[in-house]
This record gives sequence, structure tokens and C-alpha cells, in this order.
Amino acid sequence: MAKVSKKVINPFPKKSLHGKIALVAGATRGAGRGIAIALGEAGATVYCTGRSSRKNPMKNPARPETIEETADLVTAAGGRGIPVRIDHTIPAEVQKLAALIKRQHKGLDILVNDIWGGDPLTEWSKTFWTVNLENGLQLLKQAIHSHIITAHYAAPLMLGRSKPNRAPAIIFEITDGDAFYYRGNLFYDLVKISVIRLAFAMSRELRKRNVVSVALTPGFLRSEAVLDHFKVTEANWKDAGKQNINKDQNSYDQNDAPSDFMISESPRYIGRAVVALACDPKVKEKTGRVFSSWALAREYGFSDLDGTQPHWGDYARKKYGKYKICDDRFYSYWTPGLIDLVFPDWF
Repeated sequence: MAKVSKKVINPFPKKSLHGKIALVAGATRGAGRGIAIALGEAGATVYCTGRSSRKNPMKNPARPETIEETADLVTAAGGRGIPVRIDHTIPAEVQKLAALIKRQHKGLDILVNDIWGGDPLTEWSKTFWTVNLENGLQLLKQAIHSHIITAHYAAPLMLGRSKPNRAPAIIFEITDGDAFYYRGNLFYDLVKISVIRLAFAMSRELRKRNVVSVALTPGFLRSEAVLDHFKVTEANWKDAGKQNINKDQNSYDQNDAPSDFMISESPRYIGRAVVALACDPKVKEKTGRVFSSWALAREYGFSDLDGTQPHWGDYARKKYGKYKICDDRFYSYWTPGLIDLVFPDWF
């Protein structure tokens, strides 16, 4: 098991985002729920959206969590949670959501695009010509089209929201991994790379409007589904490391080695990364790029729920070998591009 740093104190005041309006699209569970609660910890008002609702339950829900539960947790953490049932693949529903936010709060300061729902659609270790094509195309719709639709209607609410010497409005694209490597399934790979590129493309068009766009990845996420897989809870999750003699061995089709799980992070960790960036008045220097929860924890000094700073990147390199991340050199190939040079006044 890799070492984690000693316990640290979170550096952000409880109400550091008081008065800020946030939309977490895909807030029902996992990273989305953790981000919504962390924004609540910082005092923000958070619209918690998704399809799983107490009031209008799905016919065959894969999980029991609901947007109302997330909203209640946001409020309990110190913010204000507002649940709104939305299917983000339907433009008309997202347009109505944007109109609601404008009517109730005049605008939006933080957008988190974490719409996913792709776990049951992803077939790991199968070739692209043998996977279920319908499921793969549905995955693109759920996790790429939905992000574009949501950003399309949310971005106008963010224009003109920033004040001098304050952090600008910011869009977060939640992905998996801070590198350009292949991710084990063609459709999953397209989704996670596409939202990194989406953050970059939006940043080019927003760069003169004081709105930032970044992609953000968690490490080994201790989501509700992952906890269930290991048959533990958040309260006793470390017991999973005692359950299997083959602690370093993954299943054939998924990364579930107990030793890897020991370096996992709660969904609140990436949530605190969102808060750190949303509070940073110099965050515009980071626009267009992808960042990890573990690297931002070291940069900004925040911790996970247990006061530690798990670093998935260091652990993975030590166990599996070195790989290249999307660093300064990587992004030097992306800008300036030919369109920037030919049409510098477009955006």
C-alpha cells in the first residue's frame, strides 16, 4: 500500500462560496454527489439534477440513491440543495432548467457536468466489433451529448457573473484519468477523452469572457457501487484490505485489487478539488486543461474525509509503471492552433 501524507486541515472557510449558484448535473451518486456536498460545505446553493427521484422514480433503477437525498445532504453540510429531476439528454428539459435557474437566481457561477450512468453499458476487455453496439452508442448519448446540451444552455447564465479580484465562473467536465491513454473500451475511451477535449474547446471560446473551463478526474473513487462491490461501507471501507489473500490481483475485467482500493478516495475528495478551483481568483491560468484530485490536493492543501491526501498517481506509477499525463508539453501541441492563427478574432 502506498503511503499517504499526514492528516491536514482543509484550508477553505465554511462559507467560501456563500452566495454562489451551482448546478451539478448528475448529482445523484458517486462523484456528482460528493461534489454537490462539498459545494454545500462551502455554502453554495446547489441545483442537484439527475433522473433518479423520489417523486418520479425510474421503473428499474440500478441504484437506490436519489437527487432529493443529495439535496438534503447539501443542505445539511451548510449550503442549500435544490433537487430537480432532469434527463440531460433531452434539450427541452435542460432548457427549462436553465430558465428556472435564471428566474430564481439570475445566473449561474459553477457548472459541473458529471452526467454518466454508463456502468451497465460498458463491456470491459471486449473488442469494438464484439461489444453491444446499441449500448455503446447510448453511452455516447448519455455521457457526451448530455454534457454538450447542458453546457449549451448553462453557459449563457454564466456570462458577466465575475467581479474584479474574484474567482470567475467555471465549468467542470468530470472525466476518468489525466492522460491521453486508451481506457479499455472504445466507447468508454471516447467518452472520457471527449470531455477532456470538450473542456479545452469551450475554454477557447470562453477565454475573453472570464469563464473558465476545466476537466477534472478523481482517482480510485470510493463510490456507492464500489463500496457495495467490496461489501463494505464508508465507515469500515478499510476492512476490504483484510478480506482477500490476493490483495494485489485484479479481476480479469475490472480494477478491483484490494491493495488498490486501499488508496481509494471518497467522492468528497474530488468535491473539495472543485471547491478549491472555484475559490481560486487565478484559476483562469488553468483553463482548458485536465487536473486530478490528488495533484490539486497537494497544490491547495485540502484533504479527504479522513484528513489524508490519497495520491492515486504516485501509487499507480509505483505498482503498474510510468505513464505520461497531459502536462505543459502535451498542451503545447494544442495551442495556438491554425484556427487561432487564421481567425484570432473569432472568440
